[in-house]
Amino acid sequence: MPTQEQIYLSEAEQYEALVSREDYQGNIQKALDEIANVDGLDVLDLGAGTGRLAGLLAPRVRSMRAFDLSAHMLSLTRDRLRKSQLKDWVTAVADHRFLPVPSDSADVMISGWSVSYVAVWKPERWKEELDAWYAEAQRVLRRGGQIVLFESLGTGNETPRQLAHLENVYRWLDETGFQNKWIRTDYKFDSPEQAAEIAGFFFGDEMRARILHEKLAVLPECTGVYWNSLA
Repeated sequence: MPTQEQIYLSEAEQYEALVSREDYQGNIQKALDEIANVDGLDVLDLGAGTGRLAGLLAPRVRSMRAFDLSAHMLSLTRDRLRKSQLKDWVTAVADHRFLPVPSDSADVMISGWSVSYVAVWKPERWKEELDAWYAEAQRVLRRGGQIVLFESLGTGNETPRQLAHLENVYRWLDETGFQNKWIRTDYKFDSPEQAAEIAGFFFGDEMRARILHEKLAVLPECTGVYWNSLA
């Protein structure tokens, strides 16, 4: 089984097969609308991946700038944005901490299951890396700009639980003043066999075996929503 890093670099189609089945309840859109009205605003999507969030918001925003470390993933983001009604959009390979946009140029920054990696991939410097990302967010957002993050609270469980490898991230978000709530973002597949094949590719053999054993066509998932506004 490939690592998650390998999937992001070379398995965009397989990844899209998974995330296209996530949140069949539509709770991500509902959560975003409760926090920020993006209509007519300039939006940044960090860690855009295959463009799920960028594509979701494209019909409503004034502009979209979608960034990811994986050019491979962004190829699908471009396809999504080309098909949208949005005229002002850009995709680019970029690090969360070094965004190729001017200061004070965006109203909303969104990021799904991505900002946490700046800490996870450099555990010895996790706080410095998160602080660097936040400083960059403050640079590029206009006064009153909003940040909305989605981070995992467990795939395969029906109630939220903080994951051990994200413990520092949860604490940092709380100490930095982010508000939070949790939502369900369950995956819905055509059959347990399809669920095992697609979800098992990303989440591993243990998840694959559980899906088949419990005959799960719907795989539960809990997601934390974290948001903050810049003064």
